Amino acid sequence: MANSRYEYVKWFEVEDEVMYPNIIVVQIDGRDFGCFSEKHGFEKPNDDKALNLMNACAIKVLENFSDVIFAYGFNDEYSFVLKKETTFYQRRASKILSIIVSFFSSTYVTKWKEFFSQNELSVPPSFHSRVINCASMEVLQAYLLWRQTECHISNQYNTCLWKLVFSGKSEKEAKEILKGTQKQEQNELLFQQFGINYKDLPQIFRQGSCAIKIKVDDIVKYREDGTPVKRPRKKAVIVHSENVATKRFWNNYTCLTEELGSLAEGINKIKPEYLRSFQFESRLMLSTWIVVRVDGCHFHRFCDDNGFQKPNDEQALKLMNSCAVSLLEMFKDIIFAYGVSDEYSFVLKKDSLLYQRWSSEIVSAVVSLFSSMYVMKWKEFFHKKEFKEPPYFDGRSVCYPSSEILRDYLAWRQVDCHINNQYNTCFWLLVKSGKTRTEAQSSLKGTQTQEKNELLAKFGIDYNALPIIFRMGSSVFQDRDELTGNDRVVVEHCNIIETSFWKEHPRILNEEEPLLTILRPLSTKMLRLS
Repeated sequence: MANSRYEYVKWFEVEDEVMYPNIIVVQIDGRDFGCFSEKHGFEKPNDDKALNLMNACAIKVLENFSDVIFAYGFNDEYSFVLKKETTFYQRRASKILSIIVSFFSSTYVTKWKEFFSQNELSVPPSFHSRVINCASMEVLQAYLLWRQTECHISNQYNTCLWKLVFSGKSEKEAKEILKGTQKQEQNELLFQQFGINYKDLPQIFRQGSCAIKIKVDDIVKYREDGTPVKRPRKKAVIVHSENVATKRFWNNYTCLTEELGSLAEGINKIKPEYLRSFQFESRLMLSTWIVVRVDGCHFHRFCDDNGFQKPNDEQALKLMNSCAVSLLEMFKDIIFAYGVSDEYSFVLKKDSLLYQRWSSEIVSAVVSLFSSMYVMKWKEFFHKKEFKEPPYFDGRSVCYPSSEILRDYLAWRQVDCHINNQYNTCFWLLVKSGKTRTEAQSSLKGTQTQEKNELLAKFGIDYNALPIIFRMGSSVFQDRDELTGNDRVVVEHCNIIETSFWKEHPRILNEEEPLLTILRPLSTKMLRLS
């Protein structure tokens, strides 16, 4: 980050490191997936194509992140287990959960057509994610047992429910019939009324799916005599098991015992409330401005792979802006967003109770939806390009106690936009003129704004005449249409450091309202939260 007088705002960021030797599990689950599955006509009670799509995404996560060594999933949920010794993103919970849910979301959209070739993706899929902080192997074992038990219970119930519905019952009637029934009664209902032996149903429905790394020998080349040269590597595969939380299953896969440790012989059922206590979670302080910053991961490589123009690709910036607009349209609690390069900051209203202000719920929903929209909208801006690998982003949430500090945060980002853009413009002009990257960096080392402007002038460039989207970044907010009188989301490229912008748009931060009109409804919401 570039230095500026606004950098004090970084002090409001909170560290969220998961301490060693706790085992990190990232659980993701579909956000409003009931509506999503209805919209796309998923089969009831299980859609094997949808489940195989989830499995394909889990495989991709294991292939892309070497620290993720095991995953268990069913329905619209997956849990990813990182190796015990991991230092993945310094074990920071917000980074880890946002990166994995972002990559999963991007991959889900990317792979959609492989599984639903005749079905257009009409709405973006998105997921919540959270970190489970397993204090021991016993806790991890109990967690996996809990999730697989939940898979069985929910699948058995849903199989009964939808068989009753398909036989002519309404959903309400079917739920009334099943109310209070236990495992044996549901098995009898399936067999006696529908001739179904529950144990004969596909494993993927009853047991869920495990994504795991196994050791294989890959042929890397052939010798002159035609014999293959093999090298060992780890390959991610999907397996099914009746009991994933057992020593017998665990010992079949050396990567699990090597990277995590051994499981106990057996384990008794543990209450879900106990396991939920290991969730690494925090509520964001009431009556503060929540900012969720989304930032591209390895975007230098992504830009190179996809041939983005240097130092700025206007189409790529417009794609980012379009995604931001979509988020403001979908999340009414987001009142303002500011973006530059591969990052975007989303500001939630001060009295927001979105997801009861749980940090992981807010961050994961925003990052996941942004990632899905980025892939879905890609062709609108890059008609002839197919990206090589799914893009993904990390996210974090920060609370700012006052409007003044919030504006300083946004000013910090805009100052950073200017400093980085001016540097990159000079750097790439030098490179294109024949210098190596090292020589260009050396030429610019220690230079100030005036010196860079003079360098640009030698190339016949007036910095202030460059496109404003490059110099100022993009601001996204609700504004009133003068013709219709309705609110609409707009994108502007303007100076948000000066107070004049905020005076022209007092509705953004609600600064035209007296303080008491804000505090009264907020105090009621605070009581509800407690």
